[in-house]
Amino acid sequence: MDIIVLLPLIIAIAVAGILAFVLRGSGSKQAATRLDILVGKKRTDSTQEILLKKAYEADKSKIIEAFTGLMPNFPRFFEQADAKIPPSYLFIIGAILGGLGLLMSWLMQVPIFFAPLSGLVLFSLPFIWLWNKRRVRLNMFAAQLCDALELIARALRAGHSLAAGIHVVGEEMPSPIADEFNRVYEEQNLGIPLEEAMRSMCDRVPNLDLKFFVTAVAIQRQTGGDLAEILDKIGHLIRERYKILGQVKALTAEGRLSGIVLIALPFVMFLVMLHMKPDYISELWNTELGLKMSIGALIMQLVGAIFIKKIVDIKV
Repeated sequence: MDIIVLLPLIIAIAVAGILAFVLRGSGSKQAATRLDILVGKKRTDSTQEILLKKAYEADKSKIIEAFTGLMPNFPRFFEQADAKIPPSYLFIIGAILGGLGLLMSWLMQVPIFFAPLSGLVLFSLPFIWLWNKRRVRLNMFAAQLCDALELIARALRAGHSLAAGIHVVGEEMPSPIADEFNRVYEEQNLGIPLEEAMRSMCDRVPNLDLKFFVTAVAIQRQTGGDLAEILDKIGHLIRERYKILGQVKALTAEGRLSGIVLIALPFVMFLVMLHMKPDYISELWNTELGLKMSIGALIMQLVGAIFIKKIVDIKV
């Protein structure tokens, strides 16, 4: 029999033997250690060993948290976007659109080099819709927060409690801020502490002004003070910040439009030339020099987009 046919079987037997030896050795060693502890030959872990184990577990958890922090939290993303569709359905829709993109590329006899690109673009359309829905909802929440804080401050001056003021926001103001504040009110009605319910709202809505409000409420409940005045100052700060942000957007509008035009123009011209004279543009992927020029152009486009974003993206 040919040795090539027997090679996978030999490798499988060798791996199984090594695993059996390792597992048998580790199991007997663990059993011997437990017997030594029972008969008194070996004591349990000392304080130093326990501290070392705790430090190791803490470092391991930090590494795991660092890696998980890089991965997107899709359930939280869907919650922030208030999307009434399960994540699996969105993936299925994206897969169907991606398959249609590949099929259309094949039917239109698009070069095989660009067929995966069209499928990827169509696959990403549902996720772009989700991202835009989340962005619009968070922007609406940020714009409504100032009025909500002033409404809570007026309710406090009228003699109501903070929970009653939050309930007023949930009843009187429109969505999305009414939904979030009404959820906080319902959670504290079910027995959850108000500070914990508000911190959960901060986790659901990543907004810096909301964190200011929650922090101010937590400090005031511990140290005392006029919460209505604090909320008025936070609301005034938010309004002034939005005024400055509007001025910054007006001053950087030309730069942002220039960036969009400069980034989109090469791709638009590429599609036009691909339709009008495909044999001329095909030199970009049929020759070695054309491939190098294409890769260099894409890298320079990416670097230019990063620089333009850094110039026009001014934090307020």
